[in-house]
Amino acid sequence: MKICIVSDSHDNRFLLAAAVEDSKQKGAKAVLHCGDVVAPTTLRILNPIGLPIHVIHGNNAGDLYNMAQLAHDDSNLIHYHGQDAGIELHKRRIFMVHYPHYARAMGTTGDWDIVCCGHDHQAEISQIENIKASKTWFINPGTVGGVGAEPTYIMADLETMEFRIEHVPIPGDLAYNRTPVTPHLP
Repeated sequence: MKICIVSDSHDNRFLLAAAVEDSKQKGAKAVLHCGDVVAPTTLRILNPIGLPIHVIHGNNAGDLYNMAQLAHDDSNLIHYHGQDAGIELHKRRIFMVHYPHYARAMGTTGDWDIVCCGHDHQAEISQIENIKASKTWFINPGTVGGVGAEPTYIMADLETMEFRIEHVPIPGDLAYNRTPVTPHLP
């Protein structure tokens, strides 16, 4: 089973949709969002894509009441878990939290196959030594919303436990110059 892991969309619904659509074309069957959605209505853009979405809030939680309301709406596939979540997909134990230090701490327990986080907008795939003499995957997809960094997400294969940092394809009308611009000084 392939999944799309995103974080820190910060209301950029167009980049979020572009990432999820791209991951679906690559075989994703579910989406994990590791927080900082901000406005819950941002997630509505994912409804037409048709993938189940597991979401937690971050430090930019937005309207938690409306997030809960949205998750109880039968017309969408949103599963809102609150501040963190322990879920199982494809026989893999996955822990989601917004903060990297919290994710690293949970990774050391050995209770999880994968710990996912966001917050610092720095994409990272690594492993954590745990107390059960094995390793836990640490996954931070960076910022799908492109806040202070290139927009990225993680494509994960839960069967093979392979992970790739993917750059979000920028829709044409949202494209911007990715090279630094040197201002002309008189």
